[in-house]
Amino acid sequence: MNEYLDLSEEVSDALSRGAPVVALESTIISHGMPFPRNAETALAVEAEVRASGAVPATIAIISGRLKAGLSESQIGFLGERGHRVAKVSRRDIGRIVASGADGATTVAATMIIAEMAGIRVFATGGIGGVHRGAERTMDVSADLDELGRTSVAVVCAGAKSILDIPMTLEYLETKGVPVVVYRGDEFPAFYTSRSGLKAELRMDSATEIAAMLKAKWTLGLAGGVVIANPIPVEYEMPADVIGAAIEKALVEASTAGVRGKDVTPFMLARVKDLTGGDSLESNIALVMNNARLASAVALEYARL
Repeated sequence: MNEYLDLSEEVSDALSRGAPVVALESTIISHGMPFPRNAETALAVEAEVRASGAVPATIAIISGRLKAGLSESQIGFLGERGHRVAKVSRRDIGRIVASGADGATTVAATMIIAEMAGIRVFATGGIGGVHRGAERTMDVSADLDELGRTSVAVVCAGAKSILDIPMTLEYLETKGVPVVVYRGDEFPAFYTSRSGLKAELRMDSATEIAAMLKAKWTLGLAGGVVIANPIPVEYEMPADVIGAAIEKALVEASTAGVRGKDVTPFMLARVKDLTGGDSLESNIALVMNNARLASAVALEYARL
């Protein structure tokens, strides 16, 4: 066990028994949604994981300690402090730990801490990726490199639709990351179940996915897997509505000089406002859907 890592009693007990555990990120709490919906959603996602037969391990950094498994009060703390909590990716972990600060973990940082704890399956909203205009800005999320090196399966609703999805998929292919679409023939685009991009690999059961994970890692093929789980059709947003909101938000971000790790939270907040809050409800629905699938995969993987 890493000297900087703390497991909650619930998570420690589950891991010692070989029970299924699902990692959950914390930037969705501090940077992805407004308070108090952020904390309420985080607790609801944990409850959904438990109801699905697995143990939730929400991951964050609290007072310089890496945490796998948060208390209700710690989740409330991250939610209430919001953007005052540092957004932590791979490059930031050492600094935040050394200074004894608090940090909300991105997909990349959550994967690192999950692997450190021995957790193989992680549920989130959407992964980061290649940003639009990256051929000029070189703005590529650290999530993609992490997927190429860290052996954790990430259940998501695809790449966030504010990104350049074709370029993101090309980057993942270059890194040797398998991209599975669950019960769909197109790669999903976060708020919508279809992106127009054909699924390279479709799987229709958690059992099939878990078997692939076991084979990959037993063969010594390190690195993550993207399990793209389309948002339920009843919660997806019309493509033209979300597309127009994203284009407007992109212009606003450029005009305001928003760059780097501030782009995603800025975009998500503006898209929420421009869609009258509808995108937030879609976001919550897809996270819950991903938690259910991640739990099912974790259960099957534990059986293997």
